[in-house]
Amino acid sequence: MLVNAKPLLKDGTLSVGGNDALRGVPENVVVTPCTGSSAYIGASCAAASSRLVFKLGVIQDVRLLCLYRFKIWWMIPRVGNSGRDIPIETQMLLLEAREGIDSKSTKEHISYIIFLPVLDGEFRSSLQGNSFNELELCVESGDPAVVTSQSLNAVFMNYGDHPFDLVKESMKVLAEHSGSFSLRETKQARMLDCFGWCTWDAFYHSVNPQGIRDGLRSLSEGGTPAKFLIIDDGWQDTVNEFQKDGEPYIEGSQFGGRLISIKENNKFRATDVTKSGAPESLKDFVSEIKSTFGLKYVYVWHALLGYWGGLDPNASGTRKYDPNLRYPVQSPGNLANTRDLSIDAMEKYGIGVIDPAKISEFYDDLHSYLVSQNIDGVKVDVQNILETISSGLGGRVLLTRHFQQELEKSISTNFQDNSIICCMAHNTDSIYHIFFGEIVVPDWDMFYSLHDAAEFHAAARAVGGCGVYVSDKPGQHDFNVLKKLVLPDGSVLRARYPGRPSRDCLFIDPVMDKKSLLKIWNLNKCGGVIGIFNCQGAGSWPGLENNAEEDIIFELSSKVSPSDIEYFEEVSAGQWTKDCAVFRFNTGSLTRLSKEESFDITLKVLQSEVFTVSPIMVYNQTIQFAPIGLTNMYNSGGAVEAVDSGDSSGSKIHIRGRGGGDFGAYSNLKPKSCSINSEDLEFQFREEDSFFGITIPAKTSSWDITICY
Repeated sequence: MLVNAKPLLKDGTLSVGGNDALRGVPENVVVTPCTGSSAYIGASCAAASSRLVFKLGVIQDVRLLCLYRFKIWWMIPRVGNSGRDIPIETQMLLLEAREGIDSKSTKEHISYIIFLPVLDGEFRSSLQGNSFNELELCVESGDPAVVTSQSLNAVFMNYGDHPFDLVKESMKVLAEHSGSFSLRETKQARMLDCFGWCTWDAFYHSVNPQGIRDGLRSLSEGGTPAKFLIIDDGWQDTVNEFQKDGEPYIEGSQFGGRLISIKENNKFRATDVTKSGAPESLKDFVSEIKSTFGLKYVYVWHALLGYWGGLDPNASGTRKYDPNLRYPVQSPGNLANTRDLSIDAMEKYGIGVIDPAKISEFYDDLHSYLVSQNIDGVKVDVQNILETISSGLGGRVLLTRHFQQELEKSISTNFQDNSIICCMAHNTDSIYHIFFGEIVVPDWDMFYSLHDAAEFHAAARAVGGCGVYVSDKPGQHDFNVLKKLVLPDGSVLRARYPGRPSRDCLFIDPVMDKKSLLKIWNLNKCGGVIGIFNCQGAGSWPGLENNAEEDIIFELSSKVSPSDIEYFEEVSAGQWTKDCAVFRFNTGSLTRLSKEESFDITLKVLQSEVFTVSPIMVYNQTIQFAPIGLTNMYNSGGAVEAVDSGDSSGSKIHIRGRGGGDFGAYSNLKPKSCSINSEDLEFQFREEDSFFGITIPAKTSSWDITICY
């Protein structure tokens, strides 16, 4: 919950709720109250510029979490305890405020302070620290002609004692004040509940119709049919003057390619069917694979500016959009972090940038054509490029706003659903602000099912509340992994919310501190789920490679508790015993614990475990029952839709759900009988741990289990 404690700037100290957030605040810093616990922070100076850096005050001896752009496209976390630990291009800063022991609960009271750099007029904000532990504010327009000497609403600050409520409420306030974005609840897409396959790592630019057929067929024959397909880069009609046949390959030259029409290339559109073997058109091909393999959704890839190198200014198919060759210029913030081959190449080769006045026409032409070809949506890549080409076009904020508005308008007009995957878009220009889970459905991206870390990645997708799709090469699949994620009908058991770290993981480094496991929690309709991951020693954070050590501890242990799952009250309303049934996926063990109890888990490097946590409810005063779900699936509880006591006697329990497999539950009493969709079936019951189990026929898509006592 949020606390009604207004931020106060007095005698050079910015405090909130009795906690000092910033000390040594300069006189040019301004704090403007917003709500009861929030305020905007800004600053001013004498000389106007298109890029200003202000000191805000000192942060020291406090646990903190940053989300920052380590390269132009992508964002990662960084933890620390002082201002010097805050990287350039930080787009979210969370501080932990410890306030001593609470006399009523005898627990230490912890609250949180969040800083969210936002868009202020024509300027975009970010945070950074310096060697004196000072927090700095950077505001920039991206256009030398767009200047200012002040930015008074550059950072939104808020305070509360629940970190996830704090983020949610902060995003609500910002949505209301800005009017420029809406929250995640309005942005669900139906394809998220389907298993998907992306062609990128399977083929890269060599994607072709036959390869797609082969991949879809091998997934279907293995029992995990893809119902969602992304035809990634390689289908478009492009030209590349920097990468010619027969000449030596130049690294990065692939990013010099430009679009020459909005239609598909000759791999997907035959000029002579008898010679090329290509389909008549993209539409014919998409219609064929939908019919043959039961695909529900087919998306295609394109860049925000059409292609990596934009549009060819001289091609007859793109000349109408008035593309103009521009050379990207990165901000000092990006240049201070990790370089990237793609942007380096685009700086060298230039980009054919669509005339902003023609971008609406371009998107509508492209998307209406795709719809005519039976395409259901798009993956739009390379979105952050706009910040580098905004000079002379009004600056990065205005240019991005214009392009994004026209993109969203076209998506809404042409497609039937919220049919867009946004990629390479981790900047505040593109999606206003980043705590992704509150304003978008986060995409945890594709993985390989046949890989040493496949189980690790699969378990992460199971608890992530995200889409589930792989990029396997045709015939190279591990169906033992896939069948724990994908039901025989091609659907997945997606959790309700974006997966988030448990509170005790917010300020730890699960990759490089050599002691911490990562815990990710989520909720299903009738219970919770938590995944535990040992990431230590599997890699290092960009910029911290020199801190990596070779003496990695092979095994690590951690405490796990049902209380690690937030908002558990959403699934435990009614006659709850205050105990939970905890099912461990890899061992099949079932344990009864109170919500506050904990237990130990030990994992080796790149090992993971998934626990289904279900509240034990009371029925008819004597029956204590908790559904686990499909115990052969990572997210077992995702299969359960509802539980109720179906008659006046209270001696029956009905569980509705979906998917074939092994159903499990906790029951303090041994049932007398059980039926599935009105058919009596044998069941098993383990007295030692009160486990009830029954097998649901494999081809059952939905079921109603009746348990009689």
